[in-house]
Amino acid sequence: MTTSQSPFLIVAIDGGAASGKSSTSRLLAERFNLLHVDTGSFYRHITAELLRRGVLHSDRAALLAALPGLHFSTRLEGRSARMLIDGQPAGDEIRGPSVNEHVAHYAAVPELREKLIDYQRDQVHVARQHGFRGLVMEGRDIGSKIFPDADFRFFLFADPVERAKRRAAEGREDAIGKRDTIDSQRLNQSAQGAIAIDSTFLTLDQVVEKMAGLIVEKLT
Repeated sequence: MTTSQSPFLIVAIDGGAASGKSSTSRLLAERFNLLHVDTGSFYRHITAELLRRGVLHSDRAALLAALPGLHFSTRLEGRSARMLIDGQPAGDEIRGPSVNEHVAHYAAVPELREKLIDYQRDQVHVARQHGFRGLVMEGRDIGSKIFPDADFRFFLFADPVERAKRRAAEGREDAIGKRDTIDSQRLNQSAQGAIAIDSTFLTLDQVVEKMAGLIVEKLT
């Protein structure tokens, strides 16, 4: 539990698809009693909802008209923050091929990203209210846009071929190269000034230990 003597920590982890953000973030959350926030799942949930409503990312007018009608809230599942849209959680379809194909396009819409900024920052209050020591948030622009003053800003990257292998090992298909191209500007901005870690030839435990060591060093 958080105490008055314990600093509230904000850890930002950015990186491309299959760079190891989610697994690393979950393990750091367990080790340091942090709320885990996967912002990629937020964009996936929104993509699935807009597709369900028949609102295409290419139809700018329809998309902008639909955004004010999306109402976000949060439900905790263990140590993770889960987005609800109009009170409803995401289903399995957010990891399916249709969302994989379209999510980067929806996420590239500036107005959609702006709509999510306050909601993402509000996860700090969720973490405090539930007694977490802080939060670890993963995404594409967490360290550059959402929490530029985070206590720790990490940037995870790996060779595209290795990342594609990781997705395949999970039984999932992902257009790694295509998503990198669409996300490139945000990824480049997030990498600036962050602690960069190449996870291509590192195990998950090795990546976690690198980050955890830096966090412990600063806390002691």
